[in-house]
Amino acid sequence: MPEHKTLAATGNTVVAEAMRQCKPDVMAAYPITPQTTIVEEYAAMVAKGRVHTEYVTVESEHSAMSACIGASAAGARVMTATSSQGLALMWEELHIAAGMRLPIVMANANRALSAPINIHCDHSDIMGARDAGWVTYFAETAQEAYDNTIMACRVAEHPDVMLPVMTTLDGFITTHSIDRVSVMDDESVSGFVGQYVPKTALLDLENPVMHGAFSGLGGPYFEFKKQQRIAMENARKVVKDVAEEYAKLSGRPFDVVETWGMEDAETAIVVMGSTAGNTRHVARDLRAKGERMGLVKIRVWRPFPHVELAAALKGLKAVAVLDRAESFGAEGGPLFLETRSALYDAAERIPVVDYIYGLGGSDVKLELIERAYKDLSDIAAGGAAPAGPVYLGAREEA
Repeated sequence: MPEHKTLAATGNTVVAEAMRQCKPDVMAAYPITPQTTIVEEYAAMVAKGRVHTEYVTVESEHSAMSACIGASAAGARVMTATSSQGLALMWEELHIAAGMRLPIVMANANRALSAPINIHCDHSDIMGARDAGWVTYFAETAQEAYDNTIMACRVAEHPDVMLPVMTTLDGFITTHSIDRVSVMDDESVSGFVGQYVPKTALLDLENPVMHGAFSGLGGPYFEFKKQQRIAMENARKVVKDVAEEYAKLSGRPFDVVETWGMEDAETAIVVMGSTAGNTRHVARDLRAKGERMGLVKIRVWRPFPHVELAAALKGLKAVAVLDRAESFGAEGGPLFLETRSALYDAAERIPVVDYIYGLGGSDVKLELIERAYKDLSDIAAGGAAPAGPVYLGAREEA
């Protein structure tokens, strides 16, 4: 069994620690709030000889991902980190990394996109990358951010997947708040992750390959995209298999959809990230008063766990979705759209209400969560669902 050490540490600190334990050959990164301390602490580890990684300082996030792509194509294990405008600046390269099937692992500190300028948490940055072809994890806590980073390495490099993976944690809330985290010893993590042996490395002179070639009219571009879809579908099983093995090693269970209070729930809230903690707290208080409320937390955003989510919500009288991002011109936020789609084939139509909340780090007060649960109780009793999306906590005069 591995040795466990309990730390009082921030999410960023333990993500850097997990990366060190995975022993990447290359890290190319650019600092951006609130991700900065991940690469700052990792650079210090390299400087002190705690990990033998080629740390590449670059002039922008676009260059960071470009360097990661080159290193990964050459056969290296590669990791990086970014946030917000940095992730947006990488947008072109995100698609290249996925299209070239490069198993890069990147941490993203979830943060609002400008304008207006804002450095605080929401999920608009990661939602801008949702169709780029990256497997994507969400963390509620620093512990989950640590665990997700280690599992991501195995998933990315699995021969049935070979896709880049993003592990996300909420800016400042999870990245900078001190949390209680159990970390494993280096040998156990190294043994779990294993050594990356690429099959199609550019620097393998005995087996020459081509990367990033032109695929024009009549070329195999269409088939490449189909192969990416197949790889992402393969990731569904691989994510669960890796998580099962990791749970045995760490003693911490994992599922793509995690529930609380759903055994006899009549209504439930679907949420991702740090707000799951507030939601669980409110649901626990309401249950103590005899109300049958539940919580459904999504831990893997891509591939979206539509089957597991539909099963978790089956038979409910009403569902609320908390979206920390907008999808302007759509019927609601990204998580709402996915959730309602997952319920499309349900035997009975379940009312689903979307709540846009917490944009730009707006405070997620408990009374806001209570309001959403109250709306669900009214709907379950026969009342009309609020016209959505509902901007939860926004100034009325806005």
